[in-house]
Amino acid sequence: MKKKGSNIKLFIIGLIVFIIFIFPLYWMLVTALKTQVEIFQIPTPLWPKDLTFDAFAAQLSVSGKTLQGFKNSLIIACGSTIIATVLAIPAAYGLARFRFSGRKVLILYFLMTQMLPSTLLLTSLYIMFSKAGLLNTYWAPILADATLGIPFSIIILRTYFLSIPKELDEAARIDGCSSVTSFTKVIFPIAKPGVIVAAVFSFVYAWGDLIYGITFITDPNMRPITSSIYDYVQQYQTLWNSTMAFGIVAIFPVVLIFIFMQKYIVSGLTNGAVKA
Repeated sequence: MKKKGSNIKLFIIGLIVFIIFIFPLYWMLVTALKTQVEIFQIPTPLWPKDLTFDAFAAQLSVSGKTLQGFKNSLIIACGSTIIATVLAIPAAYGLARFRFSGRKVLILYFLMTQMLPSTLLLTSLYIMFSKAGLLNTYWAPILADATLGIPFSIIILRTYFLSIPKELDEAARIDGCSSVTSFTKVIFPIAKPGVIVAAVFSFVYAWGDLIYGITFITDPNMRPITSSIYDYVQQYQTLWNSTMAFGIVAIFPVVLIFIFMQKYIVSGLTNGAVKA
């Protein structure tokens, strides 16, 4: 009986936490389905009285621009994810398996980079890309997003590699495998959930980036989907229903990724949390 009461309390707490986290998404959807007049009513209704899909229809009416924004974001996010993941895997494996002087300082450095805001790196990156002739190309935001994605991926993957027993490496070497072969044939397949987690978070960060996309790219046809948010901020008003509809459309690919990859994400995060 006591255990049953404890389960009920945990269920209620979990339900409250779920409502708190899901409410902003619910409010985005509700606002997108309201008219401008109904949005500013006091008190504002929790569900639209005059249900309208005009805001979503407006997204389809500019489908050419929306699709182009999706294409640009996909190129930037995929490019950044590939670079961050490919470079982070060997770096994380080296930090997890090998002992060398300055290793802890290097790990601390990676942690410190996660505390730096994007605006702090903006000026220096702009000067570098300008001298390299990368401005107004996809490479500028790809490399910029990768610079912040690599340290995070290394931190995630290092903890995952630490959770894999060293005896597997030793057994592979006894069987005649080299260090590279033992990694590619034995360790990497086991670490696949951790790699997927690092790749997903790198993709999500690059997909949601705005400041690098609008700073390094001046051509509207090459800017990511996030830059279109300014189309709904007018001089005298903000079209909140269109803004919310745009937000739902923009995050839809990310939601799909988390839905279809949740098994690997949960596995990667839980297994990687065994050791620090």
